[in-house]
Amino acid sequence: MARNIQSLERAAAMLRLLAGGERRLGLSDIASALGLAKGTAHGILRTLQAEGFVEQDDTSGRYQLGAELLRLGTTYLDVHELRARALVWTDDLARSSGESVYLGVLHQQGVLIVHHVFRPDDSRQVLEIGAMQPLHSTALGKVLSAYDPVAHSEVIEADRKPFTDRTVCELDSFENILDITRARGYAADVEETWEGVAGVAAPIHDRRRMPVGAVGITGAVERLCRDGELRPELIAAVRDCARAVSRDLGAGRF
Repeated sequence: MARNIQSLERAAAMLRLLAGGERRLGLSDIASALGLAKGTAHGILRTLQAEGFVEQDDTSGRYQLGAELLRLGTTYLDVHELRARALVWTDDLARSSGESVYLGVLHQQGVLIVHHVFRPDDSRQVLEIGAMQPLHSTALGKVLSAYDPVAHSEVIEADRKPFTDRTVCELDSFENILDITRARGYAADVEETWEGVAGVAAPIHDRRRMPVGAVGITGAVERLCRDGELRPELIAAVRDCARAVSRDLGAGRF
């Protein structure tokens, strides 16, 4: 069985200590509470401070939780709320479309899958929560790139490699796809990421009308497409789902 890393355990204990009790604690208080030598405690605090997880008051010299840790916590809560609000609507979308449903958010120059509803049949499927998808070739990624300025910057700077003969990598052509995505309110992926697989996705907005994620379906081309085009009823179902989740997040009507 793998051993835990002691320095990480001590850093985690330090953050828990700062998260509870008094708002600010001095070096002696922290070292005493955790049973550490002052030098050891100070070294951990300096590392946490350099990463933005801990801040030191200039006047008193006491420590408190830093803005970076609070930002990460807020991000977690945002994703948690997004997933919670989407549960019913994504289940409905899977039933009505007969396809797998994915909920994705921007993460490290890609799309992080935070919720996955299986296709409602007896086929063997693998849960893909936590998987990463590319921004430039998937329907989820194109939606995020079209509506989220941060995602747009990241996909422009990224290495847009081809996955199939249909993958659009050239910048001008890709920007044109994003313009089309914004104009029609959804993005498509027909064999641009995986051979024989198609997808459609639409944006989710929060109460500030900011894009916070994307929802879409993915399945075999022969099921999602008709005469080479995505089936209009599936596009409508995905867009309805995205609007419903957005309304539940306080975005109002789109």
